[in-house]
Amino acid sequence: MKNQAILTPVREAHLFDEKALSDYLIANLQGFKTPLKVEQFEGGQSNPTFLLHSGGLKYVLRKKPPGKLLPSAHQVEREYRVMKALEKTEVPVPKMLHLCTDDTHIGTPFFVMAYVPGRVLGDLTLPDMNPGERRAIYSDMIRVLAALHTVNYVKLGLEDYGKPGNYFSRQIGRWSKQYVAAKTDEIDSMEKLMQYLPANVPEDDTSCIVHGDFRMENMLFHPTEPKVVALVDWELSTLGHPLGDLGYSCMPYHGGVAGKLSLDGKVGPRTGIPTQEEFVAEYCRHTGREHIPNMNFYLAFSFFRLASILQGVYKRGIIGIASSSEALERGSLALAVAEVALSLIEKAE
Repeated sequence: MKNQAILTPVREAHLFDEKALSDYLIANLQGFKTPLKVEQFEGGQSNPTFLLHSGGLKYVLRKKPPGKLLPSAHQVEREYRVMKALEKTEVPVPKMLHLCTDDTHIGTPFFVMAYVPGRVLGDLTLPDMNPGERRAIYSDMIRVLAALHTVNYVKLGLEDYGKPGNYFSRQIGRWSKQYVAAKTDEIDSMEKLMQYLPANVPEDDTSCIVHGDFRMENMLFHPTEPKVVALVDWELSTLGHPLGDLGYSCMPYHGGVAGKLSLDGKVGPRTGIPTQEEFVAEYCRHTGREHIPNMNFYLAFSFFRLASILQGVYKRGIIGIASSSEALERGSLALAVAEVALSLIEKAE
């Protein structure tokens, strides 16, 4: 099948005791059979993800990375919990099969979920599709985003999955502190953003489950139909503001990450890809909103958050904690991304 996820042998840094895993799953996962073959999905740098072949069946295992970790990072238990709860909703997620919080078996906690066959669409412009197919793909992405944001998280038992309310103020404070801690050179646009954003948080204080990284690369699409069959990579999910996710989803309309992950103006009737205005209007129809004032605030916040993350990557590259060449290359984008955020604010004024 075209557009499949790329699989590799298990990378050296992520090797674990496959015999111990096999013994554990035979005892704890109904239907699991030997022999076990393990491959690793390319990507998944944060929480490594593996394909398990077992007796003609396939499973997906996601685990914490090895080594000493920050207490709040790489919480696979949270990912398992939210996807397990969402199985009962219109949000497409893989079926959760087993969570192991004991790190004595393969070195870290992990969970196993059903394998979902589907396409991975990495290019936002969908070059191999016709305009009708592109439109249908984007429409279903919007449907899934709206379905997530309209889920009653209290009925799902997720009322303690995060702090409801005051999401943007808390997030702006968090990313401002992180940027200041990682600062290397003066970025004037970041200083202006740290003044503007907290003083202009919209009054709308809605809370819902937010994915935190809602983009095409984190979805599996039906092998032949324009339909999302699984939304994955829930590591950044929490209770938050729905328009944080929406603003993040619309970043490609403004150059993505300094030109990367960008729609590059390839939108409208000629391509079938909705314009930002059409994307937002369709989201509003699904969620019952009349319109979204201050859309540029949500976009600017998303770019500000990304700039802070990139500055942290750059700082770690300089002091040698992160892989230096890649870290320095990615981190140097912080200035360009902050400039995009500032330009969005200036357009709104």
